[in-house]
Amino acid sequence: MASGAATATPSPAMVAAASPIATPPLANVLYEKKGSIAHVTVNRPKVLNALNTPTWTDIRAAFEVAKADPSVLGVILTGAGEKAFIAGADISELAHVDAYEAEESSRFGQSVLDLIENLGKPVIAAINGFALGGGCETAMACTVRIAAEHARFGQPEVKLGLLPGGGGTQRLPRLVGKGRALQLILTGETISAQEAYRIGLVNEVVPAANLIERAEAILKQIAANAPIAVKFSLEAANKGLETSQAEGFALEASYFGICAATEDKKEGTSAFLEKRAPQFHGR
Repeated sequence: MASGAATATPSPAMVAAASPIATPPLANVLYEKKGSIAHVTVNRPKVLNALNTPTWTDIRAAFEVAKADPSVLGVILTGAGEKAFIAGADISELAHVDAYEAEESSRFGQSVLDLIENLGKPVIAAINGFALGGGCETAMACTVRIAAEHARFGQPEVKLGLLPGGGGTQRLPRLVGKGRALQLILTGETISAQEAYRIGLVNEVVPAANLIERAEAILKQIAANAPIAVKFSLEAANKGLETSQAEGFALEASYFGICAATEDKKEGTSAFLEKRAPQFHGR
């Protein structure tokens, strides 16, 4: 190619085809990329996709790949089989940990879920069954939660002499309010998908057959928007919840200014005025 020749910006599909990002071998998680969407599936159906240390490690590895891959614009997280999203911690492992190991395990799980929550890309939890304990906590770390009609939710750790250790005591009150969160945490009760929707724990309830299709539709709708604006919207909301409202406003204004300096902002406003669909390139 001659120097100075114009080069076209590759489409997400072109980038996906040429992506150098390699997925490491994963024993407990399936990772598949379909176009601009990465599908991460916890794959331990015989134990209802229960979380043990190797599974947490595989989940982290999968999301690190999704984060590093510029062709991935969103992720769908689900569980293998028809019974469970993630039914909680692997009790056979949990039963043998001492106090030090339990704290380290909690911090490790929290770090994995922090990666999911702050991926910089939307993550849809497609909840296809039981989401209990660490499974409910994993779903809460996702951007949006879509539940099958038969899904069940709960934080039953108190029934094991424990408390939620994967962020449940922090994320659940922020999602559903302190009173409802404490009722779920202190009773250890399990609730239906419909009740989870009523209290704001999930965004939508759909027939099981439509679960992945609906999750893909949401991600495609998001992917049609400016990638930088999506990234900073996620960051402003996540960071703003950890600050005062005044500090959140300042953060929002800062990100608003950053977005205003992008080519995508110029394209988006021009396309609106010209009554055409925008062509965003994430710059």
